[in-house]
Amino acid sequence: MDSLKNEKTELRKLIKELKKGYSFEQKKEMSKPIWEEIETRDWFKNSKIVLAYWSMKDEVYTHDFVIKWYKEKTILLPCVEGDILKLRQFEGIESMKEGEAFSILEPTGKVFEDIASIEIMIIPAVAFDKNNNRLGRGKGFYDRLLENNNSLKVGVCFPFQYLDKIPAEEFDVKMDYVIK
Repeated sequence: MDSLKNEKTELRKLIKELKKGYSFEQKKEMSKPIWEEIETRDWFKNSKIVLAYWSMKDEVYTHDFVIKWYKEKTILLPCVEGDILKLRQFEGIESMKEGEAFSILEPTGKVFEDIASIEIMIIPAVAFDKNNNRLGRGKGFYDRLLENNNSLKVGVCFPFQYLDKIPAEEFDVKMDYVIK
């Protein structure tokens, strides 16, 4: 078990170093085709309730996507509270405040409780692999949200985050799609 944990730690370090090779603007530009691909999919076109995320500087950039779609769909964003993710609806940039973790903006509205009604969950990661396994940042926030959930799970990443194989355990939740 410790060797798997060490593998994950080393992989997180490697991906972090690779990300440093790209400017924020380059990562923002690399994000555009990901959202264009998602927007062409029927599962996205037909959805009404979508979980996305408000990206950090090193992640696939989501801000334009969230702002583009929030008036047509219910766009939910995660908010960190203690060691769990609470979901809140995005209602415009003016309704955001800095959250308690990761120094990113989070919506301030009421908590969205009907998790089963979410049709699509768009999920970031440190890395994904060809078997749709996901390696997160190691805090388990998304793992707890994803378990026992029937939503379509869509991982998004830069091409250099998509690997042949990543360390995974049997309880890790796989994505339905990974878009890179």
